[in-house]
Order: sequence, then C-alpha cells, then structure tokens
Amino acid sequence: MIYDHSEDYPSERFSVAAISDGTKGARYLKDIEVKVIDNDIEKAMRILKKKIQNDGLFKRLKLKKSYEKPSEFRRRKQREALRRERIAANKARHRR
Repeated sequence: MIYDHSEDYPSERFSVAAISDGTKGARYLKDIEVKVIDNDIEKAMRILKKKIQNDGLFKRLKLKKSYEKPSEFRRRKQREALRRERIAANKARHRR
C-alpha cells in the first residue's frame, strides 16, 4: 500500500506499512518512508522498491504465497542460520 501524506507534510512523502511475520505468528509493523524531491516519482519508486527489498518484504510475500510444510520450514530456517553464521565468520576473519 502506498499512502500519500502530502497534505500532512510540507514536502511530499510516500509511506509503506510493512507487516512482517516472525515465527509462530509474531508480527510487527514497520513504516518505510520515501521523500519525493522535485516531483521525481520514478526515483522515489526506485528508492522505495530498494527499501522494501532490503526489508525482506518481497521474500516474505513469496513464502506466504503457498503452503510450506513444517519440515521444509525447519530446513529453510537451518539454511538461513548457517548462511548468517558463514557471513559473520567471514566478516570476523576479514577484520583481523
């Protein structure tokens, strides 16, 4: 959803409310805002898309599109954890 808050603020802004599901139904609401400068909507849309992508909303929507078996869920979570560990180990090794 894109809300136009241009009446509320002196400069134009677009805001997206991203509902994020954690495990076992935990939810939080995060606002993503992008300022529109010089009526450059195309640039604002690119920035908004990048922010949504970095937030992981597209990935969550793709996962919610179809049913995921509990065994697949556990395997995916394990793969993601291993990937995070590998990235953290790489960063720690390069800091030395």
